[in-house]
Amino acid sequence: MKIATLHNAEKVPFNLDGRKMYSGGKTELIHLTLNVGDEIAVHSNPFDVIFYILEGEGTIFSDGESLLVQANSCIFIEKDKPRGIVNSGRGVLRVLVVKIF
Repeated sequence: MKIATLHNAEKVPFNLDGRKMYSGGKTELIHLTLNVGDEIAVHSNPFDVIFYILEGEGTIFSDGESLLVQANSCIFIEKDKPRGIVNSGRGVLRVLVVKIF
């Protein structure tokens, strides 16, 4: 058994505070912390993704739409669909990102 915490989890290789909490099989779990105004530009990936909002408010962009999200919201986006997220709230935005390969 291995326990990952935000302090010991591997940092993801981009310029935001993202931590790889789990990676194995066909799943990866990333904890993202976005400060006010932080953004992941719209992009697409060859895997499904689930965004679960832990704390804060933000906007998720996908396939030409924008969705306002807040704590305890869950959004599924299919592989190859464009997606992006911005912290459009007034405080920190914490998101669990589940990548399904």
